[in-house]
Amino acid sequence: MTEPILQVRDLVKHFPVTQGVLFRRTIGHVRAVDGVSFDLHKGETLGVVGESGCGKSTLAQVLMRLEKPTSGSALFEGRDMFRMRGSELRKLRRDMQIVLQDPYTSLNPRRTVGDIVGEPFEIHPEVAPKGQRRQKVQELLEVVGLNPEHIQRYPHQFSGGQRQRIGIARALALRPKVIVCDEPVSALDVSIQAQVMNLLGELQQEFGLSYVFIAHDLGVVRHLSDRVAVMYLGKVVEIGTDEQIYEHPQHPYTQALLSSVPVPDPTLRGRREVIRLTGDVPSPANPPSGCRFRTRCWKAQEICAEKQPELTVRMGEHPSACHFAEERPHVVA
Repeated sequence: MTEPILQVRDLVKHFPVTQGVLFRRTIGHVRAVDGVSFDLHKGETLGVVGESGCGKSTLAQVLMRLEKPTSGSALFEGRDMFRMRGSELRKLRRDMQIVLQDPYTSLNPRRTVGDIVGEPFEIHPEVAPKGQRRQKVQELLEVVGLNPEHIQRYPHQFSGGQRQRIGIARALALRPKVIVCDEPVSALDVSIQAQVMNLLGELQQEFGLSYVFIAHDLGVVRHLSDRVAVMYLGKVVEIGTDEQIYEHPQHPYTQALLSSVPVPDPTLRGRREVIRLTGDVPSPANPPSGCRFRTRCWKAQEICAEKQPELTVRMGEHPSACHFAEERPHVVA
C-alpha cells in the first residue's frame, strides 16, 4: 500500500468544564477525543463509526483545524498539520475539505447556489480566474447531478438531498485530496441516502479522493468504506478492513452495533443474535476506569476496571481494545 496521505497519532481533544461567574475555574474536562490514531491512504475511505457523543464530530473538527488539539499529531503528506501557518496552511485548506451533517443549516439561506459553490474561488482566486467562475460553478453542479441552470436559486428551493449535493459541490470546488464527511446522510431519507452514497463513490473514482467518512450506523458505511474504525467514548476500540469488521468483529461493542443493523432477508434474521446493551453511555467528563465499555459489557471482569486495554491484535488479523477479544460469527445481508 502507498504511503499514507494522512497519519493521525494519539490525537487528544479535551474541553474544560468551568465553574463560577466572575472567577471561572476549571473543575474537569470533557474527554471528547482521547488518543485516536489511524492512517488514511490515497483513494481510500476510512469509516469512523460510533454512537452519538463518542467524539466523531469533534475528531472531524480537529482534523479540519476548526478546533485546536489538546495533544497529538496529524501529518498530511508528511507535514504536521497543527504547525502549519500562512501559505502552508492556506494550501492545506485547499487540499482538505469537509461535507457537513445537516444540509438545512450548512448553507447560507441568503446566498444563491452560485454564490455558495463559488465562494471557495473568492477565497482562493488562483484556482479560477474571475471570468471563469460561473462556468466552473455550473460544471460542479452538473458533476453532482444538479441542473447547472439553477445557479441563481436559493437553498430553500431545493430538497434535502439536493442541498447535500450542493454541499458536496462546494467541497469539490478546490479539487481537494481529502474530504471529511461528517455524517453526510444522517439527516436524509433512506432512499436519498443511497443516492448520495453512490454519488460519493463515483466522485472518489473520478477524482481519486480519500474520505474520512463519519457515521453512527455501521450499515451506512459498509459499501463505501475500505476500512472501519469503531469509536466509543473518545477512543478507537477496533479498526480493520471492511471484511474484518463486518464478518469477524472482535470487540463486544462492535458486535453490539452490528447486531442492530437491520437484515432484510427473513431467513437470515434467526441466525443472528441481537445484543441489547443495558445502561446509558457514561459521561465523557467522567469516563469509567479501565475499559470505558465495561459498564455496559456482558464480558466485563475485574481486570476491565483496573487496566485499560490497548488497541492490539489479540485474535485474527486486526487490532481491538478488549481483554477478552474473540471472533463472533455474524450475518449481514
